[in-house]
Amino acid sequence: MRADRTHLRRMDIASSVHVVCAHCGAKNRIAGDRLGDRPVCGRCSQALLGGEPLALSDANFDAVTAGTELPVLVDFWAPWCGPCRAMAPQFEQAAATLRGRALLVKVNSDDNPSVAARFGIRSIPTLVRLDRGREVSRRSGTVPASQIVRLATA
Repeated sequence: MRADRTHLRRMDIASSVHVVCAHCGAKNRIAGDRLGDRPVCGRCSQALLGGEPLALSDANFDAVTAGTELPVLVDFWAPWCGPCRAMAPQFEQAAATLRGRALLVKVNSDDNPSVAARFGIRSIPTLVRLDRGREVSRRSGTVPASQIVRLATA
């Protein structure tokens, strides 16, 4: 009987995903079949995968991107950048499309120079896809929502 429970627990853990809350830093385990249900943080009750981009900073970037098991797509931008502002609705549309499958985040490169420098951001907007905090691809310039979705899921 005990072996059966252990096996069931392993199956449950294997079908879950860890997502770090951008608001409080808590690591949350979400059942794989609940990822699209707008899960909230167990500590602070903020949305984890609400379908809109989350703002990250130098302070929480590493914890969120390295601790989240979903693909993370980072939009490096600045408020004075016309192409960045033009692409923002496309990024928001892609975030809604990818709800539960990827985490889309924005990093203001002016306000967060450490992260921008570490990734060698020389032009904005730049999209960087991370898997557990490690860069796997990048794209500079404005792109439509369909290409953002492809980049996040490739």
